[in-house]
Formats: sequence, C-alpha cells, structure tokens
Amino acid sequence: MKNISLLSGYFYLILAIITGIVSNGFLKTTESFTRLTPTIFCITSIVVCIFCLSRAMTIIPVGFTYATYGALTITAVTLFGIFKYNQIPNLYGIVGLILIVSGVILLNLFGKLK
Repeated sequence: MKNISLLSGYFYLILAIITGIVSNGFLKTTESFTRLTPTIFCITSIVVCIFCLSRAMTIIPVGFTYATYGALTITAVTLFGIFKYNQIPNLYGIVGLILIVSGVILLNLFGKLK
C-alpha cells in the first residue's frame, strides 16, 4: 500500500512540475497581467501547480519535493526561455543550473528519508 501512496506522490509532483513550467513559461505573454486570456491561463495553471505540490508534500518529504520541483522547473523554464525567447544564459548561469540539478540529484540519491 505504501508503494501506491508513494507512486501517487510522484504523480502529483510530476503534475506540479509540468504546470509550474507552463505557468512560468508563459508568464511573459500576460504582459504584466494586462492580457486577459494568458492571465487566466497562468493563474489557473499556477493554482493547479500549488494544489499538486501540496498533495505531493503530504506523501513525499517536503525538502525532497520542493527541491525536485524547484530544480526541474527552473531548468525547464530556462530551456523554454532559450528556445522561445532566445534568452541564452551566460557561463555563470549555466554553471548555476548544473549546480542546482547536481544538488537535487545528490539530495534524492543520498539524502536521508525519515
């Protein structure tokens, strides 16, 4: 039964990551919340994101959940900015992203669960 619960926690985490990427990736299209349709889309997706993140945190430890969510969302939104807006990070930005992802990998592989 615990495996099913853990699986549902990761399912909610994946949904939170996807909706977080969507809401943050398209935030620029709202033009400071002056365009109605993109604004509604972003607000709806961030509400779904927070709901899924809160559900994941009831099953998976908070630190692991938020670190994984944050790192994958930051990395994906950066890639989104590269491809959609041609916003290429400099060397320090790339090193920072590598360190963020490396930290989350270390946390998930070697961090202690209680």
